[in-house]
Amino acid sequence: MLKINVRGENIEVTGAIREYVEKKLAKLEKYFDDTSSSTAHVNLKVYSDKKSKVEVTIPLPYLVLRAEETSPDMYASIDLVTDKLERQIRKHKTKLNRKSREKGIKHVDFVPAEDEAEEKFEVVRTKSVSLKPMDVEEAILQMDMLGHDFFIYEDAETSEISIVYRRRDGRYGLIEANDEN
Repeated sequence: MLKINVRGENIEVTGAIREYVEKKLAKLEKYFDDTSSSTAHVNLKVYSDKKSKVEVTIPLPYLVLRAEETSPDMYASIDLVTDKLERQIRKHKTKLNRKSREKGIKHVDFVPAEDEAEEKFEVVRTKSVSLKPMDVEEAILQMDMLGHDFFIYEDAETSEISIVYRRRDGRYGLIEANDEN
């Protein structure tokens, strides 16, 4: 069951808009199993130049689906963002079916170290991530789908934590953890 949380910025979220968002995102429910309970966070914005922006984020156990679209028409933006999310889900499911791994996940908490040097650097946000075993190609796909510049994952072959990142030249880099000190 996909729960939908709709917020508006510079716009009143009317019943008609909320209903339209729920109807469009209900198309995505076929991709989720009945036992999972996910929440789609929908943010609707209207700018002074009459552009409408729709942002949707759906956090899942192994993946965060995120898409945004801007157009002159709010309903068109909702349609476009729904189509974009559906493509992301299909692409991810196809990839998973092809790989079909049965490994578990590692859970890593990122907690800033208590140190005097921390006074110079203020941590404004802390995230906890669950790492899924995957190969470099899948990690790059995940990074691109999220629109991030880096992605942390567990290497399926070595079971070590690795990081892929987008370089300034547009290519990709890989940081592998090793136990050598």
